[in-house]
Amino acid sequence: MQTFASRRFRHAAGILAVATAATACAWQSGGGTVREDVRPAEYRVGMIGKQPGGTPVDGGTLTVAAYAEAGLLDPAETIVAGTTGGIEMAAIYDVLMRWDPESGDVVPQLAKSLESADDDTTWTLGLRDGVRFSDGTELDAAAVKWSLERYVSKGADEAALWKENVRTVKTPDDRTVVFELARSWPSFSFMLTSGPGMIVAKSSDKGEKFEPVGAGPFTFERYAPDEEMVLKANERYRDGRPHLDRVRLVYVDDPDAALATLDSGRIQGAVLRDPVIVQDALKAGYSGYLNMVSLGNSAVINATPGHPGADPRVRKAMHLAVQPEVIYRRAYPGTGLASNALFPEFSRWHTDVEPLPYDPEAARELLAEAKADGYDGKVTWLDAQDPASRTTALAAKAMLENVGFDVELDLVRSIADQITKVSVKKTYDVSGWGISWREAGPFARMYATLHAKGNFTVGMATTPEMSALIEELRGADGEEKQRAVMGRIQEQWNKDVPALALGPQPELIAWPDRVRGVTGTVNSMVLLDDAWLARN
Repeated sequence: MQTFASRRFRHAAGILAVATAATACAWQSGGGTVREDVRPAEYRVGMIGKQPGGTPVDGGTLTVAAYAEAGLLDPAETIVAGTTGGIEMAAIYDVLMRWDPESGDVVPQLAKSLESADDDTTWTLGLRDGVRFSDGTELDAAAVKWSLERYVSKGADEAALWKENVRTVKTPDDRTVVFELARSWPSFSFMLTSGPGMIVAKSSDKGEKFEPVGAGPFTFERYAPDEEMVLKANERYRDGRPHLDRVRLVYVDDPDAALATLDSGRIQGAVLRDPVIVQDALKAGYSGYLNMVSLGNSAVINATPGHPGADPRVRKAMHLAVQPEVIYRRAYPGTGLASNALFPEFSRWHTDVEPLPYDPEAARELLAEAKADGYDGKVTWLDAQDPASRTTALAAKAMLENVGFDVELDLVRSIADQITKVSVKKTYDVSGWGISWREAGPFARMYATLHAKGNFTVGMATTPEMSALIEELRGADGEEKQRAVMGRIQEQWNKDVPALALGPQPELIAWPDRVRGVTGTVNSMVLLDDAWLARN
């Protein structure tokens, strides 16, 4: 088996915001009102287009243009999302639980059941009989406990949240795992739909390099850097061999080329994130799974000492000075959903609490106060050099300078350089970025980005008040109560201004009618255990 380099994979798909939602002429005000001519399907998270049925056909290879090359298939050491290798990892490991985008419920997938006590502080996971990893070993309670402990020990994406809230993991028998929580957590089930719910076999981690071994419908076959990754059918899969013989992920750098290749029929699916390309795919009538990512297009502000953003007046002045609609008219003409709301109107988490308005006069007053206390008005805007990022930076520079800032642009050549400056060295003032709160169970990502104990360490401002609201969100039982807390989080965001919200981001996995049986879940991932190809 071919091995993978042991490195933490951080691609722009998961964290760098370069675009936004895909609907022509769907400009939105800062308060979140969408024009009536917007087609609702383009803002509905879930399956879109025709989903024809039929009798499944066995055999064939499903070839998909991936958004990013997943050089590492370890859920404990990479962001688990459809744009960063999550589709491949879900195919290899499966997930214990699945979010159903149609009902909004979390339902068993690899697991048999998940039940909670009345106060939601104890959750009991039931495992299916006879489930085995592709290496032949049993996926029992001990295997689940070991995989979860490994996930947390490696500091994975949701490890901080897990350590703070899960007190113990017990295995009373081979088929049962009991999670005892430190406090009530009604939405705990979402944790088992993504990285923590991808159970890794012990044999994966025995050697010097990680080997992807799971209990999913497919197994790793080969990987050719810059070319492709191929997965083959798992003969030991719990429900029997999957219909497809293979799943092939190919790497196409240019989104136009990805859609053109899909149009040609040479591939049967594509993961798309460029807003114009997403719009083109929707207009072309492709079926697929659409996710809208709130704060997918934003600019994080470094609030550490020595940077302008350490002063809350400066952060608020920046927010009041920048008008998302202006950026979108220049960077994404004819498409996009500009909004400085945390959750715009398309979102199930949208509230009536208004975001900060565009108010250049108020921005000038706040900036003048900061300058009177010694601030020189200088700020550096970090971004990438692709056309959309460059245009965004130039538009932001003009608006900030309009209220009195002195802006220097730092447009770096590579994503790696930007990641280093933002998340490693924190040598930036403001940077284009994607905070990325996805619709299905956004609490975990909100904890990582806004809570003082979260692990989204890019220097954004955190406050005790915001951390307390995040804790309240964790304990809120039911969508109505959670939405009420979301409104108060928007109010606190207006005070703290940890980042500049510009708009949401579309993520579309598109396919033609002959692709059947694909299932959507969290983080823009799809499951392929029941997928099949109809004959042409």
